[in-house]
Amino acid sequence: MIAARLAAVREQIARAAARVGRRAEDVTLVGVSKSQPAEAVRAAHVAGLVDLGENRVQEAETKLLATADLRGRVRWHLIGHLQKNKARKAAELFDCVHALDGEELARKLAAAASELGRTLSVLVQVDLAGEATKHGCPEAELFQLLEAVRDLPALRADGLMILPPLAEDPEQSRPWFRRLRELRDAAQARGLLAGAQLSMGMSHDFGVAVEEGATLVRVGTAIFGERQP
Repeated sequence: MIAARLAAVREQIARAAARVGRRAEDVTLVGVSKSQPAEAVRAAHVAGLVDLGENRVQEAETKLLATADLRGRVRWHLIGHLQKNKARKAAELFDCVHALDGEELARKLAAAASELGRTLSVLVQVDLAGEATKHGCPEAELFQLLEAVRDLPALRADGLMILPPLAEDPEQSRPWFRRLRELRDAAQARGLLAGAQLSMGMSHDFGVAVEEGATLVRVGTAIFGERQP
């Protein structure tokens, strides 16, 4: 079942990419395994999924232990809010952190990555809608944060990430995705990004995200089914 769902999602990505003249292989599918058992992670990997995303450090640590044999064969992404006191563990567990939202967290991640002798890929989560219930760097502070990250050699700012306001119609997410792409391009023009990643789009709107330039889409339910309680 997971293999069939995964194939269907990949086909939808390919169709969305084709609509705007993009290549499907330029879009990385991150399977969000939050609340899913280790067996589901294994099944997805067997079906060809390489990138996996988790929302919480503690759950991810347990899952990585249960799937230790896959280490090195999958890339783990932290896509949920990261508390500062979990920065060291996050730097140890993940290949990419999508939710960098402030300078203090950046310094803690950099210190941890430096101690571990690694360079950690990070994406800055941008709060474009100003929602009180969501985290992220305000647009007005984005370039300042990216300048700070540029001065931290243990971090590599590879792009931007967004969680747009929840909407039933995927088209309502399009302006937020478009604005994030514009900010990515502006940051690149200033030499503030080491990469060009745009982490945007989830199960309900990843097609629109791909049309607007997403390079990373975070898809959970459409691959794994409803989350386990």
